[in-house]
Formats: sequence, C-alpha cells, structure tokens
Amino acid sequence: MPSPRISTDPAEQDIAVIHRFLAEESKWARGIPVELVRESVANSLNFGLFVGEAQVGYARVVTDYATFAYLLDVFVLDAHRGNGYSRQLMDAVMAHPKLQGLRRFMLFTSTAHGLYQKFGFVPPAYPDTMMEIMVPNAYGAR
Repeated sequence: MPSPRISTDPAEQDIAVIHRFLAEESKWARGIPVELVRESVANSLNFGLFVGEAQVGYARVVTDYATFAYLLDVFVLDAHRGNGYSRQLMDAVMAHPKLQGLRRFMLFTSTAHGLYQKFGFVPPAYPDTMMEIMVPNAYGAR
C-alpha cells in the first residue's frame, strides 16, 4: 500500500468525496448541501489525506491563526480505517506551523476520544463558561 500524502491545498480537496461522506455517513452534517461543503473548504485550513490519487481522509480547521482554532469534519473513509491514517491526519493538523501557540484549540466529538486525547485534547476546564447555538438537523430542513 502506498504511503499516504496530506495536502492543505483547497484546490486539491475532492469535494465529491468530502460531500458524500459528510452528507451520507457523518452524524454531524447529514444532508449538508454540496454548496456549503464547497464554501467551508474555501474558508478553512484543509487537511486532505490521499492514498495514490484518491482522497481517503479529511479534516479542516477554522482559525484566526493567532489565538483560536476549531477542528471539525475529521474522517477516514471506512475502507481505509485501521491503517493508522487518523493518527497521521492528526499528526499533520497538530504540527501545522500556523496552528502553534494558540490559546484555545477546540473540537466537538462523540467518537474517537482516545485518538484526540493522544494529542492533548481534554474536556473543557470550565464547561460552565461555554455557550453555543445548536441547530439539530440544520441541513435536513433545506
């Protein structure tokens, strides 16, 4: 099996692969329109994981590159799981030079806590200070 390669180039991300996974397989973005995926890729720091020419994994970070980052849409396609690709993807995210020295790096996850803990993610120190606006099934209403 060829070694995976990671690209942060937005033009290299396979929108069809990312959209299909998010819209059909993810728990968090089911039904998301392809236009929103395109927009999110265009406005994020992207990490596409490629084996040969095929994109098999993805993560993106929304950030100001100075104080704050939010990791989201992390996945490895089912057929490629168990090869250490999630770890390689997270290694690339955490080593990115523009994501060093941030005051806060957040993510929301219902799975893979063990993976993220290896990179220093822990439950919020002060959860009572966090607030959110959550719109369940945001894309199902479109």
